[in-house]
Amino acid sequence: MLQEALKEIKRGAAEIIDNERIEKLLKAYFDNKETYTVKVGFDPTAPDLHLGHTVLLQKLAIFQKYGAKIQFLIGDFTAQIGDPTGKSATRKTLSAFQIQENAASYKEQVFKILDPLKTEVVFNSEWINPLGASGMLTLTTTFNVARMLERDDFDKRYKSGTSISISEFIYPLLQGYDSVHLKSDIEIGGTDQKFNLLMGRHLQRAYETGKEQAVLMMPILEGLDGVQKMSKSLNNYIGVADEPNDMFGKVLSISDELMWRYYELLSAKTLSEIEALKNGVADGSLHPKKVKEELALEITARFHSEVLANEAKMEFDRVHSNNQIPTEIEEFSSDGEISITKALVDCNLAPSTSQARRDIKQGAAKINQEKIDNEHLQLRSGEYILQVGKRKFAKLKVS
Repeated sequence: MLQEALKEIKRGAAEIIDNERIEKLLKAYFDNKETYTVKVGFDPTAPDLHLGHTVLLQKLAIFQKYGAKIQFLIGDFTAQIGDPTGKSATRKTLSAFQIQENAASYKEQVFKILDPLKTEVVFNSEWINPLGASGMLTLTTTFNVARMLERDDFDKRYKSGTSISISEFIYPLLQGYDSVHLKSDIEIGGTDQKFNLLMGRHLQRAYETGKEQAVLMMPILEGLDGVQKMSKSLNNYIGVADEPNDMFGKVLSISDELMWRYYELLSAKTLSEIEALKNGVADGSLHPKKVKEELALEITARFHSEVLANEAKMEFDRVHSNNQIPTEIEEFSSDGEISITKALVDCNLAPSTSQARRDIKQGAAKINQEKIDNEHLQLRSGEYILQVGKRKFAKLKVS
């Protein structure tokens, strides 16, 4: 049982520091039912989580299965500074109101994966605010500037003469201090967070907490393009709050190669079950689309329900396999003649007229299921079904 648990916990991990401590904690759980704590931190910088975030949440759910109490930390204080990880410039700060709204949204979304009875939601302003000036100065004495500049993104910015604020130096110290206050046994995060995660180990030693957290790092999930990391700003994401039809369709849009990456990092299937699917695709007994549909159903059901997931599949088949129009389409109206490029923008099918022109030139735009080849087309009185790509539809009434 212990080896099976360790295999599940290590699945997909990019790097583990102090694997022996994780094994010891799990053994204590199996032998004596002793629980332990696993910390994860999210700065509430945006209102919605996407599947890239859930790579960590899925791993936390596995830890919960094997005796862990999750310390789900919402960085309401650190979000005001902004995590400098991977940034080429100082990040803009958020207002307290934005942070509170985003934090409330996070709490609602994470319990679609985590067991609330085994999760403690904490806010780091609760212990960082009381630190005061004296406590903050003491914290800064635990690390020196030379070592801080060893961090890759700081090093690049320093050498290029790009500004680094003192608050950005303090950010990793505050994230590490979270582990001091919470006395975390394990902390997990993305590979891009290695410097900050190791800071937790360093500060637990410096403050003589009597423990030194193990660190488990997960890889960064690629977005729908299969190249860059999943991000709302890159518009290559699948949001936890996406509608069932959108979520199902987006999963089906990923490449056959990327599908296996998503299976490993997002699916609840065992590694042997995934290997069986791979073998089936390799020997031709399973079609890649069917295997991808299974993944899309699993992910959509996780964040919605099995009923809604199956309805999303039926709708997808109806629209794409049978080349039909969706049953529900958002309606728009125009008072008078309108150009096709403006129509696509006004109906939220394109972010700009230049993008609308590109969509038309690439053959991605349709009117009433017929491809458009004239970017100067004017739409006169009537009703039109506008479409861009396979998933975006709108009904336009021109009066």
